[in-house]
Amino acid sequence: MAEAGGATAVLGTDGLDALVRELAARGRTVIGPTVRDGAVVLAELSRGDELPYGWGVELEAGHYRVRERADGAAFAHSAGPQSWKTYLHPQREREWTADRGPDGSFTVAEDRPAPVSYAFLGVRPCDLRAIHVQDRVLTSGPLSDERYRGRRERAFLVAVECTEPGATCFCTSMGTGPAAGEGHDLVLTEVVDEAGHRFHARAGSAEGADVLARLPQRPADDATRAAAAAGVAAAADRMGRTMPAVDLRELMQETLSAARWDDVAARCLTCGNCTMACPTCFCTSTEDVTDLTGDHAERWRRWESCFDLEFTHLPGGTVRGSTRSRYRQWATHKLGTWYDQFGSSGCVGCGRCIVWCPVGIDITEEAHALHRERLATGGREEAP
Repeated sequence: MAEAGGATAVLGTDGLDALVRELAARGRTVIGPTVRDGAVVLAELSRGDELPYGWGVELEAGHYRVRERADGAAFAHSAGPQSWKTYLHPQREREWTADRGPDGSFTVAEDRPAPVSYAFLGVRPCDLRAIHVQDRVLTSGPLSDERYRGRRERAFLVAVECTEPGATCFCTSMGTGPAAGEGHDLVLTEVVDEAGHRFHARAGSAEGADVLARLPQRPADDATRAAAAAGVAAAADRMGRTMPAVDLRELMQETLSAARWDDVAARCLTCGNCTMACPTCFCTSTEDVTDLTGDHAERWRRWESCFDLEFTHLPGGTVRGSTRSRYRQWATHKLGTWYDQFGSSGCVGCGRCIVWCPVGIDITEEAHALHRERLATGGREEAP
């Protein structure tokens, strides 16, 4: 079925290379997955052959390995250690500088870097939803982040539907995949079968349709459409993880005193890896630095984690001093009170927090354990 942009086509690998070059010719910085340092990471691309053709990943709780594939697929890998927030909501950026002149006066200059025009190639459906979740957080309401807004408004999104989920993926449980939702400019579905290696492409915007029209292509045929749809449908049945089929917001609200929080607290290192890897976590802090003379100062904004003791530091001390309270805060916000703030879950089912936890804590396992404990203490079995 055609998307909002209307255009559909079938691209070969030459079409993918042409896509990278076309986007770059339009003045965009093309970011996509590539293999580097033993991982599939996001980096600037100048050619289509820099994509991770022939590479997949092996995932488990606290475990990540790249592995070679026999079929040469470019997008048969799950979410890597980075997400697109690395570019839209950078880990560290300078906000202003202050300099003291010879007469003792201060000059303060706000940093206003020109927003980069990004093209993101290979945005998974879970990450596509994550971008829209961060849109609500950072651009709605009276405290809009203008730097984020500038980068986001210029971004061109090429989504890639998932046909091979990883062992830690649970996007189906969160309603975020494996099919791509709205809000992309182009969406690709990779097909590798006896008929060849190709990509079913659909435009989701007017600019996406214009870009697609400039690529080497052939008309979309029924066989490719059917193979693409079948691959995505099969992926939905092969998720490596699930969330309990209950109202997660209600589950979190009703289990605040559960004994399970002590169990997970005994394992959690409060390192904050889960928040750093999460594509929707958005909290920041400020950091002021000076040179040795004291004549030059800078303020930087950087990512912050609710696992940090200083995150809730007040004059009377830290509000959440225990590991239990900090893990519970993160999980209940992500799965529960995020709905109260932003109208949706803060979890998109990408599984990064599971993979990059050094002790292998699994948020889906914790949710199932809380559900079992609620049932054992007389809680409800199903969401209303």
